[in-house]
Amino acid sequence: MRLFLYALVISQLFAGTLPAAAQSAQRTAGSALDLNAGRLCAASRVKVAARTATASIRHRAKMERYDVKYYKLDVAMENTSLNVAGMVWMRVLVRGAQALDSLAFELYQAPVGSPAGTPTLLVDSVVVNGRRATGLRRIGNDATAGLAQPVAAGTLADARIYYHGTAPSGNSAAIGNALSNTNTVHLDTYTNAPSFAYNITWSLSEPFAAHEWFPCKQVLTDKADSSDVWVTTTLPNKVGSNGVLVRTVPLANNKVRYEWKERHPIDYYLISVTVAPFVEYVTTAHPAGGPAVPIVNYVYNQSYLNYWQSDINLTAGFIENYSTLAGLYPFANEKYGHTTVPIYGGMEHQTMTSQDGFEFTLTAHELFHQWFGDNVTCASWEDIWLNESFASYGEYLSLQAFGQPGDARNWMNNAHAYAQASSGSIYVADTTNVNRIFDYYLTYKKGAGVVHMLRYLLNDDTKFFRALRTYQNQFRGSTARTADLQRVFEAEAGRPLGYFFQQWFRGRGYPTFNGRWNQGGSNFVLRVTETASVPGTTPFFETDVDYRLTFSNGTTQTVRLHQANPTENYLLTVSGTVTSVAVDPDQWILDLPGPAPVRDNTLLASRDAATAPVLTLYPNPCRDQLQLPDFGAATAQVLDATGRVVLRQAVPAAQPQLDTRALASGLYQLRLFAAGGQLLGQGRFVRE
Repeated sequence: MRLFLYALVISQLFAGTLPAAAQSAQRTAGSALDLNAGRLCAASRVKVAARTATASIRHRAKMERYDVKYYKLDVAMENTSLNVAGMVWMRVLVRGAQALDSLAFELYQAPVGSPAGTPTLLVDSVVVNGRRATGLRRIGNDATAGLAQPVAAGTLADARIYYHGTAPSGNSAAIGNALSNTNTVHLDTYTNAPSFAYNITWSLSEPFAAHEWFPCKQVLTDKADSSDVWVTTTLPNKVGSNGVLVRTVPLANNKVRYEWKERHPIDYYLISVTVAPFVEYVTTAHPAGGPAVPIVNYVYNQSYLNYWQSDINLTAGFIENYSTLAGLYPFANEKYGHTTVPIYGGMEHQTMTSQDGFEFTLTAHELFHQWFGDNVTCASWEDIWLNESFASYGEYLSLQAFGQPGDARNWMNNAHAYAQASSGSIYVADTTNVNRIFDYYLTYKKGAGVVHMLRYLLNDDTKFFRALRTYQNQFRGSTARTADLQRVFEAEAGRPLGYFFQQWFRGRGYPTFNGRWNQGGSNFVLRVTETASVPGTTPFFETDVDYRLTFSNGTTQTVRLHQANPTENYLLTVSGTVTSVAVDPDQWILDLPGPAPVRDNTLLASRDAATAPVLTLYPNPCRDQLQLPDFGAATAQVLDATGRVVLRQAVPAAQPQLDTRALASGLYQLRLFAAGGQLLGQGRFVRE
């Protein structure tokens, strides 16, 4: 989900003015407005009060006695009110060894003592396996129906909850309300284009507001296997929802029933409805290796379609590109689509995103959520970055594929700048706080930067995108935690990555790299000292870093070096005269800006690579262990034939040897450094 308004922009919009730059912004990839679109995603979350999860701990324990297998909503709604009435059918599987003697669910109820006429949702009856419940207890939003006959463990039960009422409008959902309506919309919210009269009602349930419009179980890990959404409304209204529109049924009194069927697993907050007299516009995507995907767009009217049509048409290319990179569009046998809603951003409702306009990066972001968030959903709001960070990175990928030169780099520079405005952790400790869950700086921008660093860590796009596809396939239609993603990337990296996720997912702050260098003939030395911005929490960031050497003849060479200690000394052989060194020139790492490395003539003064003694190494060739000279405690650095550091190990004084089992067969250069960073010696060896 992305909300498109930062607080200042929101205030200016509602005051009727926007900055001149925003008023004249073009709807093109890479515009200043587009590059900041993610910031606007979080705005409505920021402007609402912190919201706690609805169900009490005791009530959630009751709901855990069953798994939801199926939802069917059969309700009446209009585009002019928040009234909702009808039935929700929940098919549930009884868990554990005990029979189910009561059905616990969530449904909004006005607080005790509210004035008459306060919006609330009333339960008319609960029928389980054809028998009416013997009683209903409601405490706040927790509802428990006593069953006339217990349901045996391990069996299915059909529960039909009949209800009616008016949804609340107290800005309790992440973006306004679970149900909202308005009588005015904008042709283009982002340029403050003229508004026009239009009645529309829409749902938005993330993170825990679905109960404000239908009875449900709001537990992320309990995805329904499938769902139906039937909505009866007055013509000429149309109803947009999840899955496939099976049929529309004309009814008496100028009514019509829209019947949508979703046959993929779906989380409670992704079930949606939108009711308005839409104009329908359909295009088609043709992803390689899969069926054609209809893109069904319900937009306000023909004028609105004319204004946005060329932008809507970008969607097909986005689907095709993502299908190549992350795996076939997960709901290819159903559809993708949009319903236009005035939410100043977008919400990734499964197979039919609710979206306010079609800015390039907004459309790209919400679409990539169909993979990251819908097909695979975070198993806890602690791990919301698995949804939002990857969707944000989808913006970057789309700019790489379809933007102008420089757009993707500008987007990443922008992401880094905003991320570094906060020193916090991506990990969400307070999962009851909407503002923290959807923190723009951390959940969106820092998270996207971390995804980018995973790509850098693998140093191989084939592996990176294969990891995305593996994650999608392994957790298809289910939920995942950060530890699950870590295991997928460890399999591609071929080594543990706990250090990476500890420092970037749970850690805080950012590193700064300060370098000094010198050159003697073809020998080049670089000494780098890393400092951390929040050393009390994350004292050090272990990472590879790119350095770009510029030579006097104008050529450059980029080397990738591993920072395994706060201070590192690197010895390289160069073929020209170095004039300058740049740190992380391609902006892969979330490092804070620091001064460019400077030349220091004191480096290499006592012992450089040309004069360092040649070490006696044995056995040579070696297999698992290489014996080293005894210099006391030291650090061994191993370079491959290309000069890339491939292994770094501490060498204890009591046991001067190198464990070479992590190395492939081949020729290597070894350098041994003292604790203070001085080069003790070097030598070559062969690993069989």
